[in-house]
Amino acid sequence: MSYFQVGALYMYLVTHFSDFQLACIGSFLLHESVFFLSGLPFIFLERQGFLSKYKIQTKNNTPAAQGKCITRLLLYHFCVNLPLMMASYPVFTAMGMRSSFPLPSWKEVSAQILFYFIIEDFVFYWGHRILHSKWLYKNVHSVHHEYATPFGLTSEYAHPAEILFLGFATIVGPALTGPHLITLWLWMVLRVLETVEAHCGYHFPWSLSNFLPLYGGADFHDYHHRLLYTKSGNYSSTFVYMDWIFGTDKGYRRLRSLKENSDLKQT
Repeated sequence: MSYFQVGALYMYLVTHFSDFQLACIGSFLLHESVFFLSGLPFIFLERQGFLSKYKIQTKNNTPAAQGKCITRLLLYHFCVNLPLMMASYPVFTAMGMRSSFPLPSWKEVSAQILFYFIIEDFVFYWGHRILHSKWLYKNVHSVHHEYATPFGLTSEYAHPAEILFLGFATIVGPALTGPHLITLWLWMVLRVLETVEAHCGYHFPWSLSNFLPLYGGADFHDYHHRLLYTKSGNYSSTFVYMDWIFGTDKGYRRLRSLKENSDLKQT
């Protein structure tokens, strides 16, 4: 889609809906669409056994467990996420968020998105690592780890307190820069696609982690889910440099090295 087409589509939206409707209801609908359209196919793959050679774990979730996840997600999204979007609207507008024309340049959008990834990785790492302390894991984060074999939709399956706590990592960047709504929407789409992919349970030949340096992906995060909380490591969000710097990925790197050596011996 060209910049002109984006502008034309956005012109229709701003002339038919208020700023509040676009920032809150529009953002919520966009999130739900991207999240479920990207996450539901992995339930289908798991149930049908398609592309099973790329599945990281051999264990499958039961339909009942998958259904429980979807039901809880809808409850959390409507009762936590949507009210949070509405409540944060005055904060974002006070920080400079706008939805009017002109649209931001692609250079501005790219620079802000890069900044969001950097600050989100830093904040998420420490927040996630804190959630693996004994009390917080037992009372809060253990909800997310109910699924030791994750699938795409489990990415947002969490205790409401965790949704608020780690959600801060996602919104702190935009809150600091006061972006255009288009930039905020793009950031949300990229973040949703990343976290769904990290929890999808499949490592494909075309997975981004095979091509993009320091990108975590499904194999990296799957390791985090299948180990006991006190020994898991791999706390990073999108890029894994924080785990590398603080040595919390040593177990994963060691296991990966052993697997690669074993594969070499078999060839």
